[in-house]
Amino acid sequence: MATKIRLARAGAKKRPFYQIVVADGRSRRDGSFIENVGTYDPTKNPAVVKLNAEKTAAWLEKGAQPTDTVRQLLKNAGLLNNVAAVTA
Repeated sequence: MATKIRLARAGAKKRPFYQIVVADGRSRRDGSFIENVGTYDPTKNPAVVKLNAEKTAAWLEKGAQPTDTVRQLLKNAGLLNNVAAVTA
């Protein structure tokens, strides 16, 4: 099972709010997920990212691959010291 760390959309129409989740790569965007590791609110200025660093690091060590957007969020939060170590 290929696990991915990705965004699951929530919120109202034109008011997006995202959960950062670990999910099976075959599941739908807003479908079932394994674990919720944080939130991302792009409507705030500046955007608000809340992450559980321990859970996220544990999943990265287990081989979960972040999507491009989540990779940038993790990099900005300082959780990805070496971006090259996490391959797409």
